[in-house]
Amino acid sequence: MKLLVTGGLGFIGSNFIRHALSELPEIKIINVDKIGFGANPANLRDLKKTESYQFIRGDITDQKIVKKVIKKVDAIVNFAAETHVDRSIANPSPFINGNIIGTFTLLEALRKFNKKAKYIQISTDEIYGDILEGSFNEEDRLKPSNPYSASKASADMLCLAYHRTYDLNINITRCTNNFGPYQFPEKLIPKTIIRALKNLPIPIYGTGKNVRDWIYVLDHCEAIALVLEKGEPGEIYNISSGNEKTNIQIVKEILKLLDRTEDLITFVEDRPGHDLRYSLNSTKIRSKLGWKPKHKFSSALEETVKWYIKNEWWWKPLATEQILHPTPWKAR
Repeated sequence: MKLLVTGGLGFIGSNFIRHALSELPEIKIINVDKIGFGANPANLRDLKKTESYQFIRGDITDQKIVKKVIKKVDAIVNFAAETHVDRSIANPSPFINGNIIGTFTLLEALRKFNKKAKYIQISTDEIYGDILEGSFNEEDRLKPSNPYSASKASADMLCLAYHRTYDLNINITRCTNNFGPYQFPEKLIPKTIIRALKNLPIPIYGTGKNVRDWIYVLDHCEAIALVLEKGEPGEIYNISSGNEKTNIQIVKEILKLLDRTEDLITFVEDRPGHDLRYSLNSTKIRSKLGWKPKHKFSSALEETVKWYIKNEWWWKPLATEQILHPTPWKAR
């Protein structure tokens, strides 16, 4: 199989490429990434001489690049996206362009030049909005709360429309919060680890009681690989581990693993449109495709902390104040 991966220098994309090359037989991967915010060539620097891996620097909104590569592949997994909520609030434009226009460009090329290829859109649980009790199913209506989640919801709607209108083989996966190696330092878990290692204050929005369901990135990668192999055309698959934790719980667990005191915690003004709780029902992918997470949260978090301790070479160039504080915050 020849696979096009877009956004493969990002956190989840790079982990998926590693997983696919090691687990999927006779696969060849073309990785197209513009190396924008959140992408890091160091994520896959050891694959430069791998014959089954090819990197092309390019933007998925560039029709010429997309047309050229999409003709050559059997399947596409679209990780390419602007992903940080705070930055989408400060400047929505790149999110509309990258997440909506980028997806549209891929779908148009698929429709015109390679209708037989399989396409997987990597989406997010945030498009459903928050839920105080229970969990969202794939059929529930979308209620995005910020420009980022609205752009991802729009991309999902385009994918469903292209499947129904043009009979393209498209799947959508919607996953809960990921964590693991190579995650960009602006995100909660790596930011907390890095700031704790540096003995710097750790900002927590509001009261810290916002709940997220956390999944180890390798479990997510295995789920995507299953959808690539077995997913039914037009189906949406929720992916979740059932590890619901408040933000304050996450921070406290990391501080304990690093033997740091909770005095580092600083509560800051909450951001606009901050959803209280996300939760997904992943019964479909478990029952239909046979997926289940393999990693326990506590052991995976410990391994993640160890990875950041051992790989300062990777995060140190990224750990600027601008990235660790992507938007101004104030103490409450």
